[in-house]
Amino acid sequence: MPKSRIRKKDDFTPPPAKQQNIKLTTGRRWVAPLMLAMFLIGLAWIVVFYVTSGDMPVESLKNWNIVVGFGFIAAGFVVSTQWK
Repeated sequence: MPKSRIRKKDDFTPPPAKQQNIKLTTGRRWVAPLMLAMFLIGLAWIVVFYVTSGDMPVESLKNWNIVVGFGFIAAGFVVSTQWK
């Protein structure tokens, strides 16, 4: 069986690039605390509604209290899209 030719050229290695300083802080420190707060408020709203058999947090809303709780949770997901 014939032997393959030996490569005479060196492999290409790109020249070393200058190091760039990457700024890691984006100035959006408020996103994570607000997101967690919205999640916890929504969860607490729903739990309080079920534990008190619909008497609290807002009695006049009746079963719409569940929608309000999920609204807070959904708002937390909307805020989470701003997190970098």
